[in-house]
Amino acid sequence: MSKSARGVKGPLIFSAALAAVAGIVAMVVSTGGGTRELRVDLGITAAGIAFIASLVVCAMLMMTEKPNADHLGKGTGINRSSSKIPGGAGNVDKDGKPKGSPRGGQDSTH
Repeated sequence: MSKSARGVKGPLIFSAALAAVAGIVAMVVSTGGGTRELRVDLGITAAGIAFIASLVVCAMLMMTEKPNADHLGKGTGINRSSSKIPGGAGNVDKDGKPKGSPRGGQDSTH
């Protein structure tokens, strides 16, 4: 593995902290006053949503940062070049029309 390989511990801690903050804020804000009891149900819901959303965002950011392995860019298939594929880019002229005469041997423009 490369030196820049990272584990999942950092994003999990970040997501948990963000979920805790979102849960506490949602509980306090949704109470509606100092004399009423805290809305724990809304706090847990907000914490769960914040945890999952932040974890998905962290995972997407980690995937975009990770480079592909060197062997993936070499191309090991049979048709590595589209010009070698039958009916591919090597068989058309500059206008995009197939090279050679059309079927039947006559020019179809007449």
